[in-house]
Amino acid sequence: MKNIKLVATDLDGTFLKDDQSISIKNLKALRNLGDAKIVRVAATGRNLHKAEQVLNKHIPFDFIVFSSGAGVFDCKNKKHIYSKNIEKKSTTKLINYFIEKELSFHAFFPVPENHKHWYFRGEKHCEEFERYFQFNNAFASEIKTDKIPDTNLCQFLIIIPEDKKEFEKLKNKIEAISPEIRVIRTSSPITKGFIWVEVFQKSVSKGNGVKHICDLLDIKYSDTMGIGNDYNDIDLLDFTGHSFITENAPAEINKLYKSAPSNENDAFAFITQPILK
Repeated sequence: MKNIKLVATDLDGTFLKDDQSISIKNLKALRNLGDAKIVRVAATGRNLHKAEQVLNKHIPFDFIVFSSGAGVFDCKNKKHIYSKNIEKKSTTKLINYFIEKELSFHAFFPVPENHKHWYFRGEKHCEEFERYFQFNNAFASEIKTDKIPDTNLCQFLIIIPEDKKEFEKLKNKIEAISPEIRVIRTSSPITKGFIWVEVFQKSVSKGNGVKHICDLLDIKYSDTMGIGNDYNDIDLLDFTGHSFITENAPAEINKLYKSAPSNENDAFAFITQPILK
């Protein structure tokens, strides 16, 4: 662990407490990593706009891997250094399929403007879809069936009640539409009991976002540490050399990596303590 050169952490449910605040111990650990010249990466499912709502200029991350790896932002130089969007030929197929199946969905602008999005309401009411829309309607535009977006897109979001079999069924159907895409499962950060079905370009992952930073800075992959708490962190934890999962993670994935305390009990400070001694 003394060779660690980069530490990457998920935000919601990992680095952040449940009320989205940052503990004193976690903040101190983050600053101590900087003093030790260790690269600090926030790897989040949030878009950059939403990540910056909880990470102000006094929270010293060096990079933000946002939207589950669809983009990477260099915090020091204030610039985007990587992005990966779904090509227009695939987005058109996906939008037409979702409309045909009367699925409610959000379709997000290409990185770096992907806090903006289009939406479509299907025939089946979904209370979680409406909750998400309520939080994000300032940047939303409705899709009209006679005028669908004709552009590359960062991602799609469909929300379903928590049901593993239904998720796998929907995942297989969506991924069959285009070889360019992949579907990622995320537990809803708004309400328990719902799955966020997120559709990205197939190479998008938190792990690939961190890999891009390692290649840029000539850091060995084995000299990295990662921590997360959910399904969309698996790619990150499979990439980092030393990987931890918080005890508040879903039981299905809780035993896959080294154990860390919950996000309410300074998980980030706990895992970084051995490399800061």
